Amino acid sequence: MSSSLPGNRELPASQYDLSSYWGRVRHAADLSDPRMAFTSSAGLEQAKSLIKMYKSGNGVMTPELWHAKKIVDSTLHPDTGEPVLLPFRMSCYVLSNLVVTAGMLTPGLQTTGTLLWQIANQSLNVAINNANANKSTPLSVPQIAKSYLMAVSASCSVALGLNALVPRLKSLTPQTRLLLGRLVPFAAVSSASALNVFLMRGEEIRRGIDVYPVLSEEEKLAREKTGEPVQSLGKSKKAATIAVGETAVSRVLNATPIMVIPPLILVRLEKTAWLRARPRMVLPINLGLILATSLFALPLALGAFPQRQALSAESLEEEFWGKGGLNGQVEFNRGM
Repeated sequence: MSSSLPGNRELPASQYDLSSYWGRVRHAADLSDPRMAFTSSAGLEQAKSLIKMYKSGNGVMTPELWHAKKIVDSTLHPDTGEPVLLPFRMSCYVLSNLVVTAGMLTPGLQTTGTLLWQIANQSLNVAINNANANKSTPLSVPQIAKSYLMAVSASCSVALGLNALVPRLKSLTPQTRLLLGRLVPFAAVSSASALNVFLMRGEEIRRGIDVYPVLSEEEKLAREKTGEPVQSLGKSKKAATIAVGETAVSRVLNATPIMVIPPLILVRLEKTAWLRARPRMVLPINLGLILATSLFALPLALGAFPQRQALSAESLEEEFWGKGGLNGQVEFNRGM
């Protein structure tokens, strides 16, 4: 993100009001804009140059500079300042998940297909969660491997268990059993997505993440003059629990419409004479429904909580009491 680039002068956090939900949704729509995934290396360097020039004290916010900030914010990790690997950026999230989600929602999957697509989905989730986590407390390779195996086991167990259970519900009508069968991937993905976040970022909860004082406008101006960086107040386990918990909730919020709306619509369409006469259209229609739902759902889910979270220092461990900045508040990077 632009905050990770050198310079004494900070850019405005967003064009939108991040204290409101719809402001965060519009900001998240910029971060997850699929067009940003096609930014070239030259385009990224040009955007970084514009931002560095502004942060050195030259220029004002212009449409060109806002676009440069959009490129940088959707490409660089806010903690490391390094580009997030392309398939795992939020700008590529919809495209990366499209094939996997379509696979999980394929009608009539057998046991092998269910297992393979659940493994593929959790593998992608592990990579995305690790790439976009708060990097002040990174996971080791053995910890990542352990968390991955647990997440895969959980999602496969839920999917296979529900697939075996639904046909045994003889008291339900065939149509109801069909609908429940189509919603099995939703139950598996929602539960495993939340678990995946806690597993992949569990070290943050165990060791804590860096928290910083919220600066007033006067303090920001003074820092611009001196170039002195904002120092961490220390690592907070309570802040980490909030960050990881909110991220897990946002993953479930994102998965819910994607895993529910397309299969329900497809069940209705499969009854039409037009689609019955054109069975080859089932796959492209399914992909289209998933893509359209994903494009709308992701910003709505990401905007549920601020990425840069601010709260009272007194709500954290006692060691942070009285150390807050503006209005006694501290802030931290929630992660995506």
